[in-house]
Amino acid sequence: MFRWASLMWTHSLVVRVFCYPVIRLFRGRSTLNWLRLPLCSVEEQTCLFVSCQYSTLLQSNQRSHSLSNLQGTGKALFKSDLSFNTFRSFSKNILQKHFLPRLNCKVNFFTNIVSGRTTMSIEGVRIAWDLTISPNELLTKTELLISQCRKKYDEVGNLKEEDVNFQSVLKVIADVECEYLSNRYLFDFPQQVSSDKALRDASTEADKKLQAFDVEISMRQDIFDKLLILDKKTEDLKPEYKRYLERLIKMGKRNGLHLSKDIQEKIKEFKNKMNELSIQFNKNLNEENTFLEFTEKELEGLPDDFIDSLEKMDNEKRKITLKYPHYFPTMRKAKNPETRRKMEHAFNSQCISENVPILEELVMLRQKQADLLGFPTHAAYVTELRMAKTAENVCNFLKELATKLKVLWDNEKKYLLELKKLECKELGFEFDEKLNFWDLQYYTTKIEEIKYSVDQDKLREYFPLPIVTKGLLDIYQELLSLKFSLVENAKVWHPDVQMFSVSDSKSNQLLGYFFLDLFPREGKYGHAAMFELQPGCLLPDGSRQISVAAMVANFTKPTANKPSLLDHNEVVTFFHEFGHVMHQICAQANLAHFNGTNVERDFVEAPSQMLENWCWEPVPLRRMSSHYRDETPLPDTMLKSLINSRLANAGYRNLRQIFLGLFDHTIHTKPKVDTREILEEIHLNLLGINLSPNTNFAAHFGHLAGGYDAQYYGYMWSEVFSMDMFYSRFKKEGVMNPDTGRDYREKILQPGGTQDGAEMLHNFLGRDPNQQAFLVSKGIDV
Repeated sequence: MFRWASLMWTHSLVVRVFCYPVIRLFRGRSTLNWLRLPLCSVEEQTCLFVSCQYSTLLQSNQRSHSLSNLQGTGKALFKSDLSFNTFRSFSKNILQKHFLPRLNCKVNFFTNIVSGRTTMSIEGVRIAWDLTISPNELLTKTELLISQCRKKYDEVGNLKEEDVNFQSVLKVIADVECEYLSNRYLFDFPQQVSSDKALRDASTEADKKLQAFDVEISMRQDIFDKLLILDKKTEDLKPEYKRYLERLIKMGKRNGLHLSKDIQEKIKEFKNKMNELSIQFNKNLNEENTFLEFTEKELEGLPDDFIDSLEKMDNEKRKITLKYPHYFPTMRKAKNPETRRKMEHAFNSQCISENVPILEELVMLRQKQADLLGFPTHAAYVTELRMAKTAENVCNFLKELATKLKVLWDNEKKYLLELKKLECKELGFEFDEKLNFWDLQYYTTKIEEIKYSVDQDKLREYFPLPIVTKGLLDIYQELLSLKFSLVENAKVWHPDVQMFSVSDSKSNQLLGYFFLDLFPREGKYGHAAMFELQPGCLLPDGSRQISVAAMVANFTKPTANKPSLLDHNEVVTFFHEFGHVMHQICAQANLAHFNGTNVERDFVEAPSQMLENWCWEPVPLRRMSSHYRDETPLPDTMLKSLINSRLANAGYRNLRQIFLGLFDHTIHTKPKVDTREILEEIHLNLLGINLSPNTNFAAHFGHLAGGYDAQYYGYMWSEVFSMDMFYSRFKKEGVMNPDTGRDYREKILQPGGTQDGAEMLHNFLGRDPNQQAFLVSKGIDV
């Protein structure tokens, strides 16, 4: 029993001095007149004091004051050992009983304590994203989050049939999902961006625990049974909740919850194993740090400033990594074919011994799961919930498009061979009368230079990253009726990172925040992607939580003499990934399950692909370009040549995408695969070129272990919709027309996953989509 009497004399000081900061934490109300609130009992006030002190320590980053310190405080105060869980539970009841009703709010304070990095200094952002959490703290709080959520699911699972209703089942599940997603990213995001390897490793372990918990909850028979009971009661649900209930039941059946316990256990085993393998696959890629060394003679053809930027080794050679800012310039510009061969071999054999067995085991496990669930293939299982509907539709789409593109590629290939023959003679290299895999990027770049007068090196000088970023942000603000503001002195995970707020330009309503993390570093995610950090949805009390997202990329770092300069492909990538950020932030779903980009996987790329078109239009290009030295505008001749080059190598570029889509589709229609053999067969059939010996691109095809399995076709599939949207609306009504942009934001971005992609497209287009604009954009006669 606590000894409350010993603190009778301290009650006024304790409550007024130590509880006030926590009430400020809840609502951020600096003008709150605390003294006018009726005081609760001394016992309640004292309990609050210790809880408040704990939250204050967390808020001030004094993590050296651990839980044991506070338990020591409790022992000193109460002359006895103190369990923090005891007064934490009691304090929660006090807050709900006395204070929250007066504040007209309902704050899930203890969920924030679980995350341990709460911040209310930035409006609406739950977590301070400086990632200074320790590895041990991260793992401990991962377990706490899982434990708290599991208790809520237990409450639903233990309900009696007569107690099943919307509030006791669906509302509780939705609220738990909201809280879970609002906290989990602190634990699984550091593996992608942290400079601390120990924290990345801890985050990887946390990700495994979280994904295992995801599997556990998805396989709970008791929860599924309650959903079925609720469905039979036919309560009058709002459309979004009705869609949610239907989705949960559908997912339950896809997890085998309508099948025998033996089958369910096997599915659960497969899911956990697949999650572990996928996490390890991507960890191997993030930690990969291979580099090669070349003499400056071997790097002939590359710009002098690029060579100068490379680290010089003790042997006077230059160090080149396999990161994008090194790899692609080398493959596009190095004249020496042996240099390109070595680079391509290293790039396509990275993680080969670790990741090929992982991917091939993943394929086998996915097929076993499909077998248990009654699907002929994993591709059939996946496409059931996609716009394509069937694996056969996917296969037919890719093969029919390939047939049309091969006509273009046949002509391109002849020209590439002629270029190679002429250059080999000029430079004194032996002509082997064929195109090798390491020749493709080099000679397709030559085509842009010769046929379209596009000099990518010269063009880069007009795309300094600061100018591109400002232009891009201005374009998105104007087009979507938004306002971005840089958050000064924001808590971020690396000095390179910037944080921006997003508001509606007319109403000033705060919609969310985004981070830009644009430069490579060791251990960082190696490609370009958008990461969700906080879902935009309604909180349990009905108030709206804003969305937070991060764009992660790997552009060339600036030097002391020169800013980061982007090639045009990187400008397109920037526009594309930032489109995902806007989708995440502009979505206004009520439920976390449907927030942001949670749409069909073969539709999710369409909004971003549509926005890529601005990188090929004169007005937007001028707004995000100027020479890095003197700010002169991009010359008209260069601008025109760049725009005309959009169809350069259209056959090759699109057949390569089909190659990747068909490879993904093919391996997921078989029970067991040899990935190298299938890659070789498909590439030879589509492009007529052998892959390099002893390589396996699949070893670093991250999509296949990152949620795109049997779905890579979606890039081409969704491009049908993106081109239809652009040419049917923006090209006709004006690419910077704010009314069209607002319509796009409201009908395509704002619904999130609350509507099917087909419905959103029909609402925006005024009809069902068709392929005409897509085929024209590929240079195919219609």
